[in-house]
Amino acid sequence: MEARLQKVLSQWGIASRRQAEEMIRQSRVQINGALAEVGQKVDPQRDVITVDGKAIATTERPSLIYLLLNKPVGVVSTCDDPQGRTTVLDLLPKELSSGLGIHPVGRLDAESTGALILTNDGDLTYSLTHPKHSIPKTYRVLVQGQVNDAVLTSWRQGVMLDGRKTRQASVRVVKRMPTQTRLEIVLKEGRNRQIRRVAEQLGHPVIELHRTAIGSIELQKTGQSSLASGSYRYLKDFEIRSLHSYIEADS
Repeated sequence: MEARLQKVLSQWGIASRRQAEEMIRQSRVQINGALAEVGQKVDPQRDVITVDGKAIATTERPSLIYLLLNKPVGVVSTCDDPQGRTTVLDLLPKELSSGLGIHPVGRLDAESTGALILTNDGDLTYSLTHPKHSIPKTYRVLVQGQVNDAVLTSWRQGVMLDGRKTRQASVRVVKRMPTQTRLEIVLKEGRNRQIRRVAEQLGHPVIELHRTAIGSIELQKTGQSSLASGSYRYLKDFEIRSLHSYIEADS
């Protein structure tokens, strides 16, 4: 049965759809010996698909894996890094980091910490990172200065970034200190370095940024120990269902 090449690559755990598209553009993928094109349709049972010269096995789809990682500071949310920095895959054991197509769903910048989902479910990754879906993400953010009510109102209502207003957000003060303020922020979008850029624009640069939850999936449940920095755990069935429920609600 024919399907778009990037979808096949994601379903067979090679890469997320977005990563697969980039691999195709970089001329790393061939179909029956010819360079592939983004959007090209293939039949995995008939066509020979190679990535970096190596044929991929499409006879048996790998088991789907869903992980929650507590990303430490300094680690990049990519599968590999040209600069040689530690990636989120480097935090996983060899049996998970190699050959299964596990990749991060979205990103946290290197300076930020906290909840990050890793999976080899390319369809789920594509859906969760699509702009039309609005899975909430919760952050604890330490910023410089005393944040007043006017700033909070502006942040909640949306701020212009790159000529487009951010969506409404939940922003509340957790703790006020003489020269700093700790906030809890819930976003339903994820533009590049959004919280840091908005905070800077409003005059309160970020000192620390930590994601505590993705939807209802939390690093620490009430009465339970927190997932240690750099550690991961498998998502429970009800947590995986909750991710799909956000997609279905927006469809």
